[in-house]
Amino acid sequence: MNPLHRRACRTRQRHARIRDHRGMRAPATTEEPAVSGPFALTNATIVTGDADGTVLPERTIVVAGGGEIEQVGPAAETPVPAGYRAVDTTGRFVVPGLVNAHAHLFSDGRPLPPILLNESAQGLVSVFSRSPLGRLLFTRRTRTNVTTQLHSGVTTIRSVGDVAYEVVAVANEIDRGKYVGPRVLASGPLLAVTGGHGAPQIALTSDSPWEARRNTRRNVRHGVKAIKISATSGVTDARSIGQAGRPEMTEEEMTAICAEAHNAGLLVAAHAQGKDGILASLRAGADTIEHGAGMTSEIIDLFRENPRSLNGTSALVPTLQAALPLVKLDRKVTGISDISRANAVMILDEMLQGIRDAQDNGVAIGMGTDSALTFVPHYDAWREMDFLVRYGGLTPAQTLNAATRTNAKILGLDGVTGSIEPGKAADLVVLGSNPLDGFRALVDPQMVITRGTVIDHPSVTRYPDIDAVLDSI
Repeated sequence: MNPLHRRACRTRQRHARIRDHRGMRAPATTEEPAVSGPFALTNATIVTGDADGTVLPERTIVVAGGGEIEQVGPAAETPVPAGYRAVDTTGRFVVPGLVNAHAHLFSDGRPLPPILLNESAQGLVSVFSRSPLGRLLFTRRTRTNVTTQLHSGVTTIRSVGDVAYEVVAVANEIDRGKYVGPRVLASGPLLAVTGGHGAPQIALTSDSPWEARRNTRRNVRHGVKAIKISATSGVTDARSIGQAGRPEMTEEEMTAICAEAHNAGLLVAAHAQGKDGILASLRAGADTIEHGAGMTSEIIDLFRENPRSLNGTSALVPTLQAALPLVKLDRKVTGISDISRANAVMILDEMLQGIRDAQDNGVAIGMGTDSALTFVPHYDAWREMDFLVRYGGLTPAQTLNAATRTNAKILGLDGVTGSIEPGKAADLVVLGSNPLDGFRALVDPQMVITRGTVIDHPSVTRYPDIDAVLDSI
């Protein structure tokens, strides 16, 4: 057995515990696709993920051997086909697999050592990250972190800022069936200006439209499935109060990036935390605005109809976990500076206003966790959804919709995933209670199904100290 095969087997045994039911198991070799055999979930209560909160009791979901949903219907009228394994889900709730539209995978969400936040050390950290040893380290972290997200109910991930192309490599491994994982749309390094947000640790830098276009082509050549740009500065790297959200990349630079990305059929996500940066991003053709801020009428119009975007509209992906803990928790706990906290307060207020403006004006709202940032573990998609209800003002049904159907549509995957319908991939999460009654139902999924492969009794490694602090919010 070769080393890759041994490692894949250990990963499956330790993390997946794939149900061995008439072929419902991980591949026997690394060359075989990770596809389960045919099965049916019987007597399930389906929480559809539509914005109205529709719940369908006593349903059977039939999944074909290729991993696609074959039938969905009333249990009394939908028999289990011969040769299909029947899994009784009486008393349990089935929801579409979650889609995390804003993820990082380079860290685990615990507070970073202070040395890594030191400006003078960032160059050395960047050099190490791209060394052979650094690539090995971040590839292993990525494998662990995508597995954690999957076991917490996330069956599709869009990364939006990677150290290099380690997430591309892991996504390819999953697609080749080396081990069971979520669907991953990798961005590679984000694109920033010299000294801009994310630079140099997770960014390629440029200072002209042609340099920006070149970096986009470099990412495309490495096989990315998304592009991320830093339109404005951020909280973590702001050096003065009020700096977060200031424009960094010019509209001309972003226009070049969007044109190049769209030519390759890729969506562009823009880190933008201020009105001027958001407006310039949308004018340039950005498909999603990450984090967001209060909106003007021009911004609203461009969200709803954007002639330079890939599909004619743009969407908002707020990430409340990126700012809420920094604002709500004592600085003795977070360890951040007065400057960072003041910027976090400002950005949180703007982000919440952006959510309200989007709701009031029919702008599509997605869900992203900003995982890997401090106090954002990879198993906490449920917490972002909880924050969207308690602080963002969305209803539970609207929030589940944002994390499933709307995110799938935003990412151009609505023909593939995001809902429980015949012809869609069997991306499903089986829960012990209705998540519309509280998203803590997602803390311990009873079963996760990704593209038809069943993970029975999914489990993750938690950080009790971090959880206790976050639960206090």
